[in-house]
Amino acid sequence: MRRLVNIRPGPGSRVFLGAIPLVLAALGYLVASATRQAANPADKVLPPLDALWAAGGRMATQVDPITGAVPLVADTVASLARLGLGLGISTGSTLVLGLLLGLLPVVRAALGPLVAAIAVIPPIAVLPVLFIVLGLGETAKVALIVIGITPFMVRDLSSQVSAIPEEQRVKAQTLGASTWQIALRLALPQAMPKLLKGLRLSLGPAWVFLIAAEAIASDVGLGYRIFLVRRYLAMDVILPYVAWISLLAVVMDQALAWISRRFFPWDHAKGAE
Repeated sequence: MRRLVNIRPGPGSRVFLGAIPLVLAALGYLVASATRQAANPADKVLPPLDALWAAGGRMATQVDPITGAVPLVADTVASLARLGLGLGISTGSTLVLGLLLGLLPVVRAALGPLVAAIAVIPPIAVLPVLFIVLGLGETAKVALIVIGITPFMVRDLSSQVSAIPEEQRVKAQTLGASTWQIALRLALPQAMPKLLKGLRLSLGPAWVFLIAAEAIASDVGLGYRIFLVRRYLAMDVILPYVAWISLLAVVMDQALAWISRRFFPWDHAKGAE
């Protein structure tokens, strides 16, 4: 008897199964929108697809006479610049701290409790503090992303590094490897694919922190635009922006997955953890 747990869909089946929830969600929106429009043609909560398309096209092509820029382009560039800087700082910090905490018990004993304590602090709760200390400029927004995702990435990577089999470390030391060589030639190659996995998992929270910071204090950005037009109940603008953010997040996630498969194929081999 073939058990359900042993059924592994092929590439075509995975695409088909993955498309089913998306199609059902789209159909559900169309039905709900048509129902609300039939009851109230002026309804703004669930605008029809033509209204979404028109508003999205307007934001993506027409120049704002006040700023002199195309809103969607300007917002996307500003948000991606902040997100990229925050992710870059977080990734570099995670790599250094993760290797130190994972390899050196002395460092783990000294900094481990501090990292654990910072990790349980809700990042949104410190946003007012960041704005007071760092001002309302770009620094506070980037800092929120860094504070929000770095502790979790550090804890995950350090646990992965510390889980490297002791036999490998002993063999490296037997061959005369120093601590520096063990870090660079033993731990670093094994840590890199784990770092990319942690970065992929942190993309969602990073977007949340970015949008929250932009909503409170910003004059350009995807989060700023969404919270700006919400006062007018402009769902025909909000929904295309949400869809655009989702698309950007998916592209970033798949790009990181491709980098991991391209440069660390051994980590994706069949049976690899």
